[in-house]
Amino acid sequence: MAFFLVVECWCKFLTKLLFAAFWVKNDSFTYLTVLHCAGSRVHILRNFSANTNNKVSNERGYHQRELKPNLVKDDDAIIERIQNSTRELRQGPIGKNLSSVERRKFLISTLLALEDSKEVVYRTLDAWVAFEQAFPLASIKQALVVLEKEEQWHRIVQVIKWMLSKGQGKTIRTYEQLVCALEKDNRADEACRVWDNKIAHDLQSVPWRFCRLMLGIYYRNNRLDRLVQLFKNLEAHGRKPPSKDIVRKVEDAYEMLGLTKEKEELLEKYKDLYNEPSSNDRKKGPRFRKAEKNRKAG
Repeated sequence: MAFFLVVECWCKFLTKLLFAAFWVKNDSFTYLTVLHCAGSRVHILRNFSANTNNKVSNERGYHQRELKPNLVKDDDAIIERIQNSTRELRQGPIGKNLSSVERRKFLISTLLALEDSKEVVYRTLDAWVAFEQAFPLASIKQALVVLEKEEQWHRIVQVIKWMLSKGQGKTIRTYEQLVCALEKDNRADEACRVWDNKIAHDLQSVPWRFCRLMLGIYYRNNRLDRLVQLFKNLEAHGRKPPSKDIVRKVEDAYEMLGLTKEKEELLEKYKDLYNEPSSNDRKKGPRFRKAEKNRKAG
């Protein structure tokens, strides 16, 4: 008889425990709490996660748990800055949610808004490309066009160097954009190094537009000996200057270097080029040129 009474008491006790138990879920945590029962208060906490969350749960809400402060690493501030800059890119699969035009606009607006940090720009571009099935070379090039219009030369250098580091866009046009942006970013020395290391070995196939750019960089930065040498190398490869503005730069360089004989030979060699109408005159049309001719004659 006593045995059955003991069993009955235990059954009632367990029944109260089961009715008092409830589950609370918070993110990856599951807590099992047992409340006041049989004249005593018992609390059981089971944690099914390897993480820690600084919060505990009871019937009144959430309260901060006192934890030992974590050690702060030296690069925590840098990591936090990068995460803040790329948070929008990581919030969802952008490549699936947005059209190509919307993704391109998002990239451009993001690049214009980023702080001036190479690390932040590189991490942002990495995060953006991660949502693309193939490297978005066309979108990057269009973004560079917009950055050129905004005269964001330093940002252009960062984007092009990031693109080249990925093995993408290694074309003459890309290096031309890089050299131009470097000079406008007051980094003429670096622009000259890019030309020497990547372009100068193949002057036969370099477009005159790029050659004109490099001659102008030498001219504006008072590197007249380099200007003259580049022009002679182009002539040695059978490259004739397409316009008189190039010859005039070389003429000025000879004059400032005191090379009078070389200057006279240059003018004699390209005198026909000086008689040709400039590109601006050609744009004005034959009617304007005829009126100008009559004005000079009269």
